[in-house]
Amino acid sequence: MLKGNFNLKISVVLIVASFFVGFKTNEFISSNNTPRATGLGGVFFKSKNPQELKKWYAENLKLNTNPYGAVFEWHQGGDSTKKGFSQWSPFKESTTYFQPSEKDFMINYRVVGLEQLLARFKTNGVTILDTIERYDYGNFLHVMDPEGNKIELWEPNDQAYEKMGKDMQLKTTF
Repeated sequence: MLKGNFNLKISVVLIVASFFVGFKTNEFISSNNTPRATGLGGVFFKSKNPQELKKWYAENLKLNTNPYGAVFEWHQGGDSTKKGFSQWSPFKESTTYFQPSEKDFMINYRVVGLEQLLARFKTNGVTILDTIERYDYGNFLHVMDPEGNKIELWEPNDQAYEKMGKDMQLKTTF
């Protein structure tokens, strides 16, 4: 009987410790401003007929499409009270937006610390394609990876992005 109580007490201590460690880890992640990618901001790809493709996705996968593609709405893991957004966009085959990449797609990464990332890129010899572009809904920078993929980095302002979508009467997919 004594051994059973001891095992129960150890189990309770381990559960409480696990909860505390998980809580502190979550607290660290939500307050961590280390310059880095935090997730996917969007996927952009070339299409023979973007309008028909958006229509197909709306009908078959129930995406709430708009003139730009579709916006996925989700809640952030580090703070589930905050929304996040990711963009899905088919572009015309003739787009030059992905240049100088010769690929048919471009990935957008959500980041924190874009200024610091830019400094790191310069130190590391990363091919930087432009300067930081600043908008109400976030800041952007384009770079090339070693395999010739153009990457768009987005330091989002999700509140402004959400307001812009509402002002344009666009629906999100969630």
